[in-house]
Amino acid sequence: MRLVFMGSPAFSVPVLDALAAAGHDILCVYTQPPRPAGRGKAVRPTPVQARAEALGLPVRHPGSLKGTEAQEAFAALDAEVAVVVAYGLILPQAVLDAPRRGCLNIHASLLPRWRGAAPIHRAILAGDAETGICIMQMEAGLDTGPVLLREATPIGAEETTGDLHDRLSGIGARLIVAALDRLDALTPEPQPDAGVTYAEKIDKAEARIDWSAPAEAVSRQIRGLAPFPGAWTEHDGTRLKLLGARVVPGAGVPGTALDDALTIACGGGAVQVTRAQRAGKGVQAADVFLRGHPVPRGAVFGG
Repeated sequence: MRLVFMGSPAFSVPVLDALAAAGHDILCVYTQPPRPAGRGKAVRPTPVQARAEALGLPVRHPGSLKGTEAQEAFAALDAEVAVVVAYGLILPQAVLDAPRRGCLNIHASLLPRWRGAAPIHRAILAGDAETGICIMQMEAGLDTGPVLLREATPIGAEETTGDLHDRLSGIGARLIVAALDRLDALTPEPQPDAGVTYAEKIDKAEARIDWSAPAEAVSRQIRGLAPFPGAWTEHDGTRLKLLGARVVPGAGVPGTALDDALTIACGGGAVQVTRAQRAGKGVQAADVFLRGHPVPRGAVFGG
């Protein structure tokens, strides 16, 4: 099928690879413009641009698609379909209308739950038992279009946003290839009005851990904000990011270490931290972290 691919972050790369491996004619790849990144603030292309160039595909990275020139350039590709996954720009109606068979979006939730920017984070933060991927026909509304295919997957008790991100990316890659293979046979299903929720962008203010909350809520916060922005607390006057956790039996003053293995009391129950990161250092498994930075029973976390 003659298609345009539109995506930007690492989540989108397996989808691009799957479409190329399936033999589709990828006319052009649209992605966000290169931007400064990392400590040195060097200008870097998006992961999608880097992968597209490695595959020998033409790449465009307009800062906007609102202008007539950009819209005409897109329409001139004469695509049958556009595949959109985490692109990062709003598609004006002229762009949505240009491909003869429309624009298909790969969305990382079970729509209509978690429309919007951060569906993976929000599913874990809310304690959802499952999430999934929807292949959706795009329209002007925010993730409101009819769904062509969906696949659910359970959320593991210790799964982080990073873990789930990678699993859902693989599911999305597989599902879009299946959708394109069966496009004529698929019946678009309008989303119901009941059950609509919105996945607002993550605010860094949500990352500070409140140890007086129940252990389940603290575990979800730690896992839902890992790897970014990372839930944090303070210990010995320095900020510590906690990037993995499990709920375990235990009771004590909230924020107090119950042993020397990073088991910390919460408002109800306890969590055992499985990954941690000191400022300016790499992420470490808890046992490795503790060898360099022992945390004795009775130590207090807060901040």
